[in-house]
Amino acid sequence: MNDLTQTPEMLIATMGARARRAAAQIAQASDAQKADALRRAAQALRDQAPAIIAANARDMDNAVANGLSPALLDRLKLNAERVAATADGVDQVAALANPLGSVIDTVVRPNGLELSRVRVPLGVIGIIYESRPNVTADAAALCLRAGNAVILRGGSEAKESNRAIHAAIVEGIGAAGLPADVVQLVPTTDRAAVGALLKASEFVDLIVPRGGKSLVARVQEEARVPVLAHLDGINHSYVDGAADPAMAQALVVNAKMRRTGVCGATETVLIDRAYGAAAALVTALLDARCAVRGDVDVQAMDARVTAAADADWDTEYLDAIVSVRLVDGVDDAIAHIAAHASHHTDAIITEDAATAERFLNAVDSAIVMWNASTQFADGGEFGLGAEIGISTGRLHARGPVALEGLTTYKWIVRGTGQVRP
Repeated sequence: MNDLTQTPEMLIATMGARARRAAAQIAQASDAQKADALRRAAQALRDQAPAIIAANARDMDNAVANGLSPALLDRLKLNAERVAATADGVDQVAALANPLGSVIDTVVRPNGLELSRVRVPLGVIGIIYESRPNVTADAAALCLRAGNAVILRGGSEAKESNRAIHAAIVEGIGAAGLPADVVQLVPTTDRAAVGALLKASEFVDLIVPRGGKSLVARVQEEARVPVLAHLDGINHSYVDGAADPAMAQALVVNAKMRRTGVCGATETVLIDRAYGAAAALVTALLDARCAVRGDVDVQAMDARVTAAADADWDTEYLDAIVSVRLVDGVDDAIAHIAAHASHHTDAIITEDAATAERFLNAVDSAIVMWNASTQFADGGEFGLGAEIGISTGRLHARGPVALEGLTTYKWIVRGTGQVRP
């Protein structure tokens, strides 16, 4: 048990030391043991669903009283369906191929030395997140499956939910004979504990922030360990002049409105002036109860459209709001995205393969799509199982980060007695 009378620095040091020991143990556990632990954890989540939902109800009551936005309330909310989906996600991670020990490449040098790069765990991962309690299970499953220990620090708005989910996960891990310290939850909501975790370079090998701008900015500013982060999901759907109108309408409405609070939601729609069904597309968004903020040309299409301010092109709404602009072809769309995107997910809708390839090659985002909803920006939809997050950086891992992104590699050299001249 953690002693809550400790200072945040002492608490994190204690947890970090325990995580280091657990990481050494889990790195030596068999793949079958880790998969068994996750299957047991998934079953514990199902068995304890009533307690988890009851804990979440307390969090929801507090969140409503504290004026949490509708988008954040949606992220926080758990029900039987979402708990079942979380448990299924843990089972899916258990069924994934083991990345550890896989040989990335091998070369034999002229002197006969055989050099191989082999995947190994990162060690101890710190994850700081807000609102979404399912991250507690997703992160625990992915870190454990990749042979890592993890220290979780969830947001205060989800503290009861996180504790209930963590308890179920730990029950499954213990039942499989693995150390419970491989998944630890910071027991305090004191913000100083975040600062202590960010500076715990002796114990933590990687920090992953999952949250809004202010959280990511703080992590990047204060961290003394490597950070794997994504910025806003300012995502674009570009409707090319050669787009099929029925497909374009279905994709854009889904990309914006399926779930407005996820990071893969489209926030800006760009429409080629040559596209003949622009007004119908705008009307479809409005009829789906999405507020549309548009440029002068888009405002002329429907009286319900309000004027877009400059800030709208740089806003992640996470709500039923979208900004819409007409552009002069694919190059104008690419230029707008380069100026305003967060390098998360951007899509083109077109029947012209050459235009699509131009867009796919020119847009510098972690995920670039052709004729698909940006809502597919998700590790599960990519076949990776639960994801730790979507990285918009360019080092180590990019896009949905799952098992492989939570490993590193080491060089293994096999010789036959070679000495260096």
